[in-house]
Amino acid sequence: MEPISATTTPTTPTQASRGFAASPGSDFNTFLRMLTVQMQNQDPLNPLNATDFAVQLATFSGVEQQVQTNQMLSGLAAQFSLMGMAQLSGWVGQEARTKSDVWYDGAPVLLAPDPAPGADNAVLTVTDATGRLVSRETVPLDGRSYAWLGADATGNPLPEGRYQLRLESRLGDEVLRTDPIPAYAVIEEARRDGDQITLLLKGGISVSADDVTALRKP
Repeated sequence: MEPISATTTPTTPTQASRGFAASPGSDFNTFLRMLTVQMQNQDPLNPLNATDFAVQLATFSGVEQQVQTNQMLSGLAAQFSLMGMAQLSGWVGQEARTKSDVWYDGAPVLLAPDPAPGADNAVLTVTDATGRLVSRETVPLDGRSYAWLGADATGNPLPEGRYQLRLESRLGDEVLRTDPIPAYAVIEEARRDGDQITLLLKGGISVSADDVTALRKP
């Protein structure tokens, strides 16, 4: 091996620290080897300053701790993920209250109407999957649960399918506001899509777990 001349440009502390900091997840053993080689190849006429050496050692220690912390956080995240799915398994089979569309299969659909303050009447509007208005019916203003029986405007049962339910809060003939109306549906499956939890309701209707406002046993 050829001897290193006195004119060889040493690796500066800034270059070493920058090279490693650019990739925080790198193997910190590589950084330690860099320091060792740097000390061996110092310019005898311009040796490494003790303060700079201390800074490099502090940087090495900080990066090592960061790598270990990241590994620990990754382990905790995996544990929380499994715990979350275990908890969600208890949701399957329960009824979730959401403002999504509903699936009508002949059984009454339980609604939770919430008319606007000041309204003197409230109307439930029912739209089918094609966007056609199929029913309008008056609902109580007291906020109690209301069972939608799935009938059209003439009182005949509607066919099985997906429907959108909305509540018109009215003052006389004026519509104060129109809102999706919360309804209960059975949860058939819980899925994790990345960081999101998706629930599959009866009829294949999917909603985010964040959109569930209440749970209850059937």
